[in-house]
Amino acid sequence: MKANINKTFIIAEAGVNHNGSLKKALKLIYVAKLCGADAIKFQTFKAENLATHYAPKAEYQKYSSLKKKTQFEMLKKLEFTKEMHKVCFKECKKKKIIFISSAFDIESLKYLKKFRLKYFKVPSGEITNIPYLAFLGKLKKKVILSTGMSDIYEIKKAVKTLVINGTDKKNITLMQCTSAYPAPYHEINLNTIATMRDKFKLNIGFSDHSLGVQAGIAAVALGAKVIEKHLTLSKKLEGPDHKASLEPKEFKFMAQSIRIVEKTLGDKVKMVTKSEKKNICIVRKSIVALTDIKKNEKFSNLNITCKRPGTGISPIFFKNLIGKKSNKNFNKDDLIKLK
Repeated sequence: MKANINKTFIIAEAGVNHNGSLKKALKLIYVAKLCGADAIKFQTFKAENLATHYAPKAEYQKYSSLKKKTQFEMLKKLEFTKEMHKVCFKECKKKKIIFISSAFDIESLKYLKKFRLKYFKVPSGEITNIPYLAFLGKLKKKVILSTGMSDIYEIKKAVKTLVINGTDKKNITLMQCTSAYPAPYHEINLNTIATMRDKFKLNIGFSDHSLGVQAGIAAVALGAKVIEKHLTLSKKLEGPDHKASLEPKEFKFMAQSIRIVEKTLGDKVKMVTKSEKKNICIVRKSIVALTDIKKNEKFSNLNITCKRPGTGISPIFFKNLIGKKSNKNFNKDDLIKLK
């Protein structure tokens, strides 16, 4: 993924938090832009292609008014319709925020292809879906691949499938992800960001399903180039993902914190900074007279010491001065200055 090395790509994961409402979807776009996200991501699927009528629900999907529905019935209610795709895509262009959607089947990939999206997001559940990945590889697009519920072998297989079918390897970003809602802190495993970066030589991001903002901010410090986090208008809304999402104020705080972290990372060169230079003479020390010193008197540990300011001879040269003769008279606390 081509991006400024110091600029984290922040994705507001709207997912199904629109609850099937176009009005809520448009509000999420507005809020995501306001909160500082670079992109907003929805989900593209047809319930018929995603789950059987008897597929069980995940534990986190069992609460709220949807708890009496099957997974199929729940998904049907949360579909992002074709009309919603078209209207929201146009709204994102208008608001200058990138539109992304996770496709959950090949038919959905074909539909999204019509929008000429800049990025295609692979949800964690499709990382072993080889026919799906092969089709996506042929589109030759930039791919953001979530790695939740997978191991290194499965990730390697997925990357290989994309590449042999046409995806340029450098256009793949791997996302460390823990597919639990919310994800327990002790299972986040941010150190795998370095592991995957070293193993695959790719940009690594973090899809954060934990509560709060700490994990996402820490991931940036550890080298994550993409951060994805669920956004909701209210955690009190009915639906499977709202409780593990951030409300607007929280999301904005996370985005602002990430931008601060980016600035603190800098580069790998250790040097004196611009703001430090003006403090050098104030904070550092110089060699000064510890007592009155007569001309031709030898400098020793008994008549010289180091004190502020740092406008004279640096203490680095203290030993070099020992045994040398003074070229003039010095009063106590005078800076030692030699020709």
